[in-house]
Amino acid sequence: MKKFKYFTISDLALGTWKMGGGFWTPSYENDERDVNAIKKAIELGITTIDTAEMYGGGHAEELVGKAIKDFKRDDIFIITKVWPNHAKYEDVIKSAKASSSRLGTFIDLYLLHWPSSSVPICETMSAFEKLVEDGIVKFIGLSNFKPEGIQKANECLKKYEVTAIENHYSLLDRSDEDTLEYAKKNGIAYFSYTPLEKGRISEIKILNEIARKYNKTPIQVALNWYISIDVMIPIVKASNIKHLEENAGAMGWKLSKEDWEAIAKA
Repeated sequence: MKKFKYFTISDLALGTWKMGGGFWTPSYENDERDVNAIKKAIELGITTIDTAEMYGGGHAEELVGKAIKDFKRDDIFIITKVWPNHAKYEDVIKSAKASSSRLGTFIDLYLLHWPSSSVPICETMSAFEKLVEDGIVKFIGLSNFKPEGIQKANECLKKYEVTAIENHYSLLDRSDEDTLEYAKKNGIAYFSYTPLEKGRISEIKILNEIARKYNKTPIQVALNWYISIDVMIPIVKASNIKHLEENAGAMGWKLSKEDWEAIAKA
C-alpha cells in the first residue's frame, strides 16, 4: 500500500478506459465481463479504480458503481475526471454530481482531465473546492499537467491542495521526469497511465532477463519497478482475468536495488 499525506491506496490502480465504450460513446456488449473484471481486481488487492466522465460517455463510471456494490466502500478508492470542455465553474459542479450519481457514491479523487485552453484554472479550482466542501469529492488532483501548471492550481486553492497528478510515464517514455520529481518533492501521488505501453514493455531485453531471476514475467518486473518509486501508482487496464492476476503478481515483493538501477539505466 502507498501512504500519502491524505490517503493510503493500493500499489496498483485499475484503469477503465475502453470499458463501457470509447470517447464519449457508450457500448454495452461487454458490461458483464467488465464488471466482473473490476470485482476481480478488487479481490486481488487492486482497490484503486481510475475512470472518467469521458469513458463511454459516463458508462464506465456506471460499471464501476455496479462492481463496487459488493465491497466495503471505505476499502475502495475511486478516481474520476472532468473533461476540459466542462472546466467552467457551473459545468464542473454539474459534471461531478453526474459522475457521483453514476458511481452511486462520492468521489475520492477528482481530476481535471487536461488543462483548459479557455477557462482560467482558478475558476476550475474554485469549483473543485466547493465540491470538497459539499462532500461530493474528497481530494483534488490534475491530469496531464506539468509542474508549473500544478503550482498555479495550488496557488488558486484557498483551503485545500492538489494531492495527486496523473500523467503518462513508462520505461519507454520517461519524458515526464520533471513532474515525477515535483511529485516526490511535494509528497503528492503520481499516477502513471499507459505504463505498459500496450504490452510493448514485455519486449525489453533486461526485463526478460531479470524476470527469469525472480520467476516473474517481464510485465510484473516492469510494474514492480514503478511501484518501487515511492509516489508512483501505475494504472493498468485489463478485462482478462489472467492479465489481472499477472498484474496483481507485481505486488507483494520488491526488486533489489541493483536490479532496479540496472533497469533504470537500460
